[in-house]
Amino acid sequence: MAVRTPLLRCQPDSRIAYLKPENLQPIGSFKLRGAYNKIASLSDRDRRRGVIAYSSGNHAQGVAYAARALGCKATIVMPRIAPKLKLEKTKALGADVVEVGPSSDERKQRAEALASEHGFALIPPYDDETIIAGQGTMGLEILEDLPDVTSVLVCVGGGGMISGIAAAVKLQKPEAKIYGVESELGAKARASLEAGKRVALPAEQTSRTIADGLRTQSIGEHNFEHILKFVDGFISVREDEIRESVRRLMSDAHLVAEPSGAVPYAAFLFHQQEFPVGKTAVIVSGGNMEWSTLQQLINRNE
Repeated sequence: MAVRTPLLRCQPDSRIAYLKPENLQPIGSFKLRGAYNKIASLSDRDRRRGVIAYSSGNHAQGVAYAARALGCKATIVMPRIAPKLKLEKTKALGADVVEVGPSSDERKQRAEALASEHGFALIPPYDDETIIAGQGTMGLEILEDLPDVTSVLVCVGGGGMISGIAAAVKLQKPEAKIYGVESELGAKARASLEAGKRVALPAEQTSRTIADGLRTQSIGEHNFEHILKFVDGFISVREDEIRESVRRLMSDAHLVAEPSGAVPYAAFLFHQQEFPVGKTAVIVSGGNMEWSTLQQLINRNE
């Protein structure tokens, strides 16, 4: 179901970034990989009962798309503050949407309650080994296309993508470096690594970043285990750097990336001292963005 995205060579200055454009997936983000892998792994009986997920937007579309392809009903719990585009696309894919407040904990609790009430199979957005394995296919593709990769820059929401990519790359090429990239307003993975335990941030803080796909309050338990074992460090980027990264991806690589998807490129552009010199793969995780938001970013109306 997911397409094999290429590595695009991009040279914004004297350096070269190898961009992996997951915004070219059928749903506009990498989330289809894990969602399809998880739903396909269910028994026929579980699929007949239907699936349920909780998401700020891209996982919602991945689950809705995969469920439709595999012939099962999908219900998605989403925050009311999710971009209208993501809400509408999720509904257009045939899913029933339940809207709740901005807290990632609230939507998780509602989804778990509905799963218990109706017998739905729960499709977590990141804290699940099958989801992680699906996202890890990106790491395998990077190694096939760039065997001498030095570093990989990955954005971090709940941690599913970096868990999968880091495990896939490190188990085959231990010397490669994996860095998670977060908004300064929601750097829970860095805080967790420094504290040696998972740290949760308040929704009032994480919801302030323009990178709506990274507004989760904490990383998952399985994801934290992967981070401790495979991830080399974290880079925090400012909101103005994220905005500029969206613009630069358009001008440098002709790619439309949503703010969450542009976060790793922001690290490449503005934090080059925080990762080794060499061949750097940069994940462009998604491109689902409101037209009004894109216009504001293009016009620098911040």
